Amino acid sequence: MATAAMAAAASSRAFLRPHRLLLLPHTHPLRRRFSATAAPVSTAASAGVVDVLRERGLVEATTSEALAAARPGELKVYCGFDPTAESLHLGNLLGLVALSWFRRCGHTAVALVGGATGRVGDPSGKSAERPELDVAAVEANSDAIKSLVAQILGRVPEPAHHSQPCKNEQPLVNSAAGSSAKMGSFVILDNYDWWKDITLLDFLKEVGRFARVGTMIAKESVKKRLASEDGMSYTEFTYQLLQGYDFLHMFKNMGVNVQIGGSDQWGNITAGTELIRKILQVEGAHGLTFPLLLKSDGTKFGKTEDGAIWLSSKMLSPYKFYQYFFAVPDIDVIRFMKILTFLSLDEIQELEVSMKKPGYVPNTVQKRLAEEVTRFVHGEEGLVEALKATEALRPGAQTQLDAQTIEGIADDVPSCSLAYDQVLKSPLVDLAVSTGLLASKSAVKRLIKQGGLYLNNIRIDSEDKLVEEGDIVDGKVLLLSAGKKNKMVVRIS
Repeated sequence: MATAAMAAAASSRAFLRPHRLLLLPHTHPLRRRFSATAAPVSTAASAGVVDVLRERGLVEATTSEALAAARPGELKVYCGFDPTAESLHLGNLLGLVALSWFRRCGHTAVALVGGATGRVGDPSGKSAERPELDVAAVEANSDAIKSLVAQILGRVPEPAHHSQPCKNEQPLVNSAAGSSAKMGSFVILDNYDWWKDITLLDFLKEVGRFARVGTMIAKESVKKRLASEDGMSYTEFTYQLLQGYDFLHMFKNMGVNVQIGGSDQWGNITAGTELIRKILQVEGAHGLTFPLLLKSDGTKFGKTEDGAIWLSSKMLSPYKFYQYFFAVPDIDVIRFMKILTFLSLDEIQELEVSMKKPGYVPNTVQKRLAEEVTRFVHGEEGLVEALKATEALRPGAQTQLDAQTIEGIADDVPSCSLAYDQVLKSPLVDLAVSTGLLASKSAVKRLIKQGGLYLNNIRIDSEDKLVEEGDIVDGKVLLLSAGKKNKMVVRIS
């Protein structure tokens, strides 16, 4: 029987052969786009990466406490992202933050795009089966997400005294930057690259027979769906094995030894560690989950009336992304500061104390949160764009408006188009009603008396105000504001 077991293990190992990676050879210029070499980052001797994550509220569970003892460079950590849309959303942000923490602490980060698993759909946390995507949509979404992840993970943080440090017992000294630590590399993979070469019969024979149906049914994500009215399809039921095999494949062929994900991924992660232990008959594969991104009332953080908060600037402008975080309630802002930024806990504590002091200006901490998260997702350029638009569009601001700035937010606020002769010499009271900014002339006049109506950020004090040629910014647009939040962009045709 021992001989038979050894033969089975050998057969399994033979099946788990290396496959061609999606990443291109080193000589190809696109290779550098998706793989970053080690880069210096300013840190000092302090806690290991798991300790850092735990202190910040970013650890829900781990498969082993051995992770906490890992030294820089010992971990190769992956997080998966299924291409169900053209962009990742705020729910995916914690995965990118966690991968960045591993990088900052000297480990290798792997972002796995589910070009194969995205065609099946993860049942975790879902009450119904996902709509099926065609192959072209999955491929387009995969390419867009790879580009987005490369931009976010590829940004090397500027050396800063307020960055939270990680322990590095064998520092790489960079005299030019005064750095005393080494940032780990990152790589982006696509699981379709190995799944396309695997047949169903081979998978059932070499992997499926190691999976126990009782264990699979006991997973929380499966139990919830089986108890639901719609139940669960066989396709979805196999998802945990597909994700488990991803971990096994990368563990054997690429040295990936840790999988991370939201708390709803625990079943899928442990499916992978179990397959590695049974098929390869080795230890050393670990999992870590972080809490889901929720508000203090238990509802999901990242949903609005307009839908998801997207991370791609093509689907949501840096200005609107920034505004979303600027509006976070006081009760949530410090917790989000800990889990979504890289500021030191000491500095975050100082910000928390400042909120309780007399004279604290409301939303000061929210402003800092919005700046840090926008910089991480959209880079310095995106943050500058968001800050410029925010300041320029603030009623009463002294910033000179231009047509480009106003057009930059046109997709984020209501807008309309009017002919030039419909606007020039038109009473502003009439224009505010005809554009839909306010419902009636009486409402406009009442707002003027209260000092809340603005034309191009300039307060209007007279009900008799007519739109003059000089009011039309660059001869193209007007910006009407009713208070601080309600705006209307009027394009002049």
